[in-house]
Amino acid sequence: MRRYSYSDQKSLKHWKRWVGLGVFIFFVFYFTFTTFVFSTHVLQSDTMMPNLRSGDRFIVSSFAIHDLIPSMERDYQTLSLRRGDVVLVDAYMGERPGLFHRALYGAVRFFTAQQVGISSPGGVRSSDYMFVRRVIGLPGDEVSIEDDIVRVRTRGTAFSLTEFEVTERTYTTNPPNMPHLWDTSMPFFGNMDAIILGDNEVFLLSDDRMSVNDSRTWGSIPLSNIRGQALFRYWPPTRIGRP
Repeated sequence: MRRYSYSDQKSLKHWKRWVGLGVFIFFVFYFTFTTFVFSTHVLQSDTMMPNLRSGDRFIVSSFAIHDLIPSMERDYQTLSLRRGDVVLVDAYMGERPGLFHRALYGAVRFFTAQQVGISSPGGVRSSDYMFVRRVIGLPGDEVSIEDDIVRVRTRGTAFSLTEFEVTERTYTTNPPNMPHLWDTSMPFFGNMDAIILGDNEVFLLSDDRMSVNDSRTWGSIPLSNIRGQALFRYWPPTRIGRP
C-alpha cells in the first residue's frame, strides 16, 4: 500500500507539473497573439451610434508589432488605414506601461476570464483612455467643419468633399443637438477652422457627434496612438459583419 501510495503521489505531482506547464505555454501563446496579432474589444458606450452600440464586440487587428520592431515603418499605408475605418485609439498622452506591466495585465485578465484588470503605474487604467472612433482624415488631408458638415480636401486635390464622398465605407452620423444658448466658441457647435494633418497624423470622429471625446477636442492624433483596427463585429449575432 505504501509503495502504491508513493507511486500515486509521484504520478500526481508529475501530472500537475505538466498541467502547469501547459497552462503557461497556452498563456504565452494567448498573450503574444492578442498583443501582436488579433484581440477582442467591447464597446462600452453609445458614442458610435447609430452604426455601433454599447456592448458590441469586435475582432481587432493589433498594430503593436510596429512598437516592437522600431525599424518597421509606421504609416497609414503600412497599417492599411482608409477613411471611414473604425479604429481603437489610445488617447492617453502620458508614459505607456512597459512590456512587463502589459504581460501582468494580460495574465490577470486571462486567469479571471476578462473580468478583472489592474491599473498602470500612477493609478491609470488603460481602458479609461481607449476609444473606438472613425478615421475621417489621413496624413496630408485638410479637414474643416461648417454647420455640422465635415469636409475633407485630400492631399493633392483642389476641392473639398464631404466625409461621405471621400470614403468607400457606408455609415451615418447622429448630428449634434445643441442647447439654444450653447456657446459658439465650443468645439461641438458645428464649426471648425480648417487644419492640415501632418505626415503621421489622422483625424478621428465619433459617429454620434454629441460625443465629447474625439479630434474636435483632442486635435489630430499621432499614428502611434492608433492601437488597432476593428475588422469584424461578432456580437450580437443579429448584427454580425464589418463594423
